[in-house]
Amino acid sequence: MNTELHTNSNIQTDSSLLEKLKQEAVDGLLGISKTLPSKYLYDEAGDRLFQDIMKMPEYYLTDCELDIFKNRTAELSDIIIQDGQPFDLIELGAGDAMKSSFLLKHLVNEGIKFTYRPIDISGHILNELEDRLGKEIPELKIDPLAGEYFEMLGEATSLSARRKVVLFLGGNIGNMEWKEIEKFCLELNQSLSQGDMVLIGFDLRKNPHTILNAYNDKAGITAAFNLNMLTRLNRELGADFDTEQFQHYQTYDPVSGACRSYLVSLKDQNVAIGGTTIPFLQNEFINIEVSQKFSLTEIADLAERSGFKLLKNIQDSRGWFVDSAWKK
Repeated sequence: MNTELHTNSNIQTDSSLLEKLKQEAVDGLLGISKTLPSKYLYDEAGDRLFQDIMKMPEYYLTDCELDIFKNRTAELSDIIIQDGQPFDLIELGAGDAMKSSFLLKHLVNEGIKFTYRPIDISGHILNELEDRLGKEIPELKIDPLAGEYFEMLGEATSLSARRKVVLFLGGNIGNMEWKEIEKFCLELNQSLSQGDMVLIGFDLRKNPHTILNAYNDKAGITAAFNLNMLTRLNRELGADFDTEQFQHYQTYDPVSGACRSYLVSLKDQNVAIGGTTIPFLQNEFINIEVSQKFSLTEIADLAERSGFKLLKNIQDSRGWFVDSAWKK
């Protein structure tokens, strides 16, 4: 992972990132119920595997939101532009910006004055994004910021007095527990000024088989993606996970709407991370990631509780996914 992160004034060092990774990994694995932060799935290998996941036929989320950004681009643009004044377009967890690039091209072609500020924890993927968009949309003003969402959002909002439009796409809002989702939306509101906007992608509740298949593909790409977390800890922290002794396990609960990824220990074993020994019992699991699914009612209630006004929901052609526009 490239840790020469492209921030304007707050460049993090390799050592500080590794220390944070170690602390969060050890704390999570020593808990009563073992966890690892899902944000650490995305190193260089994780980025490549997630690109493969997005190309899987089972993984409908990418196609659904791509449908919105390809076929309802002008509608998205009309919501965002508002008074026609210059603005900053900030994307949290930008990744490869495959979907948002349709909006970026449309805005540039329409002569709209804005600066694109993609934020991502992966410096590697931001470097690739900046290079690619520089070739595809040379007129685009782009200023990447690598790091944690709210730390970099605070920096992004301080760079100009212009109106802010924040994109949070891909159903990433669902990669949190409900209490965290509510806290995130409240903090997002508090980070913005009156009149600022957010556009959030929500994966909607649907047939449970459709959801489960998207996260439990027969080719095993999702399993490899989750197991790569352990490989990363081995490489970057000198841990000694035997990845063959852990197995991917996926669940979906249609009542709560929570789709969860686990890694299950196949035997009693000890794993060392630095000077800390982590004991595992056979069949003990690590909670890797949650992917929450939503109803339109839940989305509307969340917007209101967070201090936003819901302007419009834009759904894909199948009604499986929605990009919801909120205004502070």
